[in-house]
Amino acid sequence: MDRVYNKILVVDDQSSVCYSLRRVLESNGYSVKTTTKGADAISLTEDFDPDIVLMDIRMPGMDGLEVLRKIKETHSNIQVIMMTAYSTTEKAIEAMKRGAYDYLVKPFDNDMLLGLIEGAIKTKRFIEDVVIFDDNADETTTDRIVGKSPDMMKIYKQIGKIAPTDAPVLILGESGTGKELIARAIYHHSRRSHRPFLAVNCAAIPEHLLESELFGYEQGAFTGADFRRIGKFEQCDKGTIFLDEIGDMSLSLQAKLLRVLQDGCFQRLGGGTTIRTDVRIIAATNKDIETMVKQGTFREDLYYRINVLCIRIPPLRQRRDDIKGLIEHFINKYNRILGREIKGITRETLVRLLEYPWPGNVRELENVIQKAMVLCRNNILSLECCEDLTLENRHRCESLDDAINILVEHAIKDGITGKFQELMETIETRMVKKALELTGNNQVQAARLLGISRNTLRKKLQ
Repeated sequence: MDRVYNKILVVDDQSSVCYSLRRVLESNGYSVKTTTKGADAISLTEDFDPDIVLMDIRMPGMDGLEVLRKIKETHSNIQVIMMTAYSTTEKAIEAMKRGAYDYLVKPFDNDMLLGLIEGAIKTKRFIEDVVIFDDNADETTTDRIVGKSPDMMKIYKQIGKIAPTDAPVLILGESGTGKELIARAIYHHSRRSHRPFLAVNCAAIPEHLLESELFGYEQGAFTGADFRRIGKFEQCDKGTIFLDEIGDMSLSLQAKLLRVLQDGCFQRLGGGTTIRTDVRIIAATNKDIETMVKQGTFREDLYYRINVLCIRIPPLRQRRDDIKGLIEHFINKYNRILGREIKGITRETLVRLLEYPWPGNVRELENVIQKAMVLCRNNILSLECCEDLTLENRHRCESLDDAINILVEHAIKDGITGKFQELMETIETRMVKKALELTGNNQVQAARLLGISRNTLRKKLQ
């Protein structure tokens, strides 16, 4: 989702705060409106139709909690981020229980704010962008699971049977096969589709932070824990949590997750109060989790708890009949996003795409089509558009992991002592340069491509 189209409503009784936040957000590509009155926020929600509301809790007249209640009554998909002073964090926690996405304690860092907004927008997309199966529905408002192969037809039937239940689901498949789309499809067709859906990537968050992210923490639980924070399980009561890459979760954290699955109870980090929650868990991993159980790196009791219902997604190389349909889908998708009018693809290029083994699966195919459309000089994709892409380098490395392994091996051979920082800076520099090259030096789009804020990109450029 392109951030330039994301709209944010800022509500704070201090006009100086509204002004400064507007400057920060507009400089990062957001469309922003502000108001100093809670009552006006209600009408602006109707007229402006924001994706995110960034709102102070303590305001004269109608306070933030009352505005939150009214917004959620009529626009449940709008994500509300509360701003609070240290003394009002208890009200912020109450706001999260009433449906707020998260809260920030004043004063806060701009990068922290922008990161939180990115997460809130992704959550809104999860809730709003209904996942449909391969048909002729309007693609402008939906995500599609594309495929008519026997394997995919079987998965559609499984989703139809699994979704209405509350049982845990385990989705297995290589990286890039579309596990997240399957999880969202299950959510959208479930009885909990009107309740929160939160996704957590267990591989992307360090262990000590992942525990607090999932279960929250009490004030003073560790250095820097200046106030109580509630975690995803508490936020997502009556909803669904998607635990992506659960195979990367530590054994100690697995034990705490097991208790939630067994009796719906947990404790915040540093706390002694038992908290009950009703959450459906959908888990996914690209690892051979059965082997991990045998090796003792994944708890057997947890495996059986999350594997009540299981969906195995085959790699793209095993369902080549779906490749043509996926190509058509991605061409249509990026025609809309990039403003192109690509009509199709040459037969020679299509044959090459059909023959390629696709180690990165559907994600790699999408990336190849997107880049080819950026480079294409006419309205038909050809081999010339793909000459600098992964397809031409498949004999050297077939995935990002292969490329990283080759890089590390060369670094060790050349003598890695003292070169770690130099190597990391070189990789970072080249990624930033490539992102700017692909976006025509548009910093907002380059930051989005890299998954960082514009302020962070500016610092790296400096």
